[in-house]
Amino acid sequence: MSKIKEIPLFKTEDEEREFWDTHDVTDYFDMSKAKAVTFPNLKKSTKTISLRLPADMLENLKVKANSMDVPYQSLIKMILEKELVA
Repeated sequence: MSKIKEIPLFKTEDEEREFWDTHDVTDYFDMSKAKAVTFPNLKKSTKTISLRLPADMLENLKVKANSMDVPYQSLIKMILEKELVA
């Protein structure tokens, strides 16, 4: 195994970004000691969309969401998620 190199000090984030764009992280870290991490509070990025629904369908969604005590937009996402993973 080759010797681990020392990471230089950076004056700016741009300088650091440029450095890592041109250098291999495995030269600076012992990857055999790396551990998997999770970020349980990290939220997924969302994107706003416009969706046209028949008025009666939207009303039915709102009634069902209300009976489940969730916002109707959340109910729509739950339905979509269920159908996409099926």
